[in-house]
Amino acid sequence: MKPKPTTDLTEKRNFYKELLSLAIPIGLQNLLVVLIGASDALMLGRLTQDAVSAVSLANQIAFVMSLFSGAVVGGGGALLAQYWGKGDRAMVKNLFSMLLKWAFGISFIFFALAMFVPEALMRLYTPDPALIQIGASYLRAVSVSYLFSGMTQCYFLVMKLEGKASKSVVISVVTLVVDVTIDYFLIYGKAGMPKLGANGSAYSTVVMELVALVWCVAESYRGENVRPDGKSLRWFSAAITKDLFKIALPMLGSSLAWGVGFSMHSLIMGHLGSDATAAASIASIAQELITCVCKGISAGAGIMVGKLLGQELFDQAKTYGKRFCHISFWVGGIHMLLLGVLGPIVAEYFVLSATAKQYLIIMLIFSAFLCLCLFHQHHHRLRCFSGRRRC
Repeated sequence: MKPKPTTDLTEKRNFYKELLSLAIPIGLQNLLVVLIGASDALMLGRLTQDAVSAVSLANQIAFVMSLFSGAVVGGGGALLAQYWGKGDRAMVKNLFSMLLKWAFGISFIFFALAMFVPEALMRLYTPDPALIQIGASYLRAVSVSYLFSGMTQCYFLVMKLEGKASKSVVISVVTLVVDVTIDYFLIYGKAGMPKLGANGSAYSTVVMELVALVWCVAESYRGENVRPDGKSLRWFSAAITKDLFKIALPMLGSSLAWGVGFSMHSLIMGHLGSDATAAASIASIAQELITCVCKGISAGAGIMVGKLLGQELFDQAKTYGKRFCHISFWVGGIHMLLLGVLGPIVAEYFVLSATAKQYLIIMLIFSAFLCLCLFHQHHHRLRCFSGRRRC
């Protein structure tokens, strides 16, 4: 007769079961987001190397925007998880509406910059007139998508809290198919469609983000799902806003610390020319493809710890925090090895000049070591969550 599992063993099994139920859908969602960028880069790479370079630099604007909106959504997620754990649905709705307003406000600022001064933004990253021209045109076309993306992330966050993370994955899969399909017809001008090059990629992004947001809104009106209404959209609390920024600002500082450096890296590559920019873009995509599981674990950890804090199970939250730190270290090491092995295979799908390929090999080697350091960011986020004792 097999011995019955101990209480500790059962608790660990439940822990890993819950973590995987969150990390796998979130990791798949991150993978799908990266695949959208990878498919754009692959198609544009078959067109011209300048198109890949220009779009890569232009997308730094969306990247910087994601640092701000990600901090707000991440900080709000910590609060939402706590109130969800308490069963306070009214406050969850109010917080959700507040996050939507903040996300839209941030998106609108970047939309206005990309729409009205795209040339100035591109000049920050490159002096090459050809890249500036392609990138500025792309930014004007893609800027509308910024208005949708931040709010969509808010809806995805609530879906995860409601235990419907798989639904967000389905939405991401469908929108990925939409994006790739429109890319194919508009970038290359197939089936009588105009050949728009980089702008074709921008228009497909706008359609993709719009479809995702409309689907999320429609989904929120099914059953008893959390959704904003007139009352919650007018709701305001100075105390809750202060609580939000207590969490969001450290997360923003952490994100900006590496994010601005990452963006500066693109700026330096842009001033080195199209070869360096294209290689850096592909190396970044390869790294993002490999590290999706790590990001899924990080997001899942935040939700699990947040729920425990909401239930005032502080000792268990502390235990979970330590366990997550150990897991993230080993996951970072595995990801480093995967990038070292699979990175060169990913690179073969792109058409580059000899100089760009040489740059890419060197960048992939250093990116593999960078993967091992990702757990530091994960550790910092856990400290932001588990260090919070009160709502």
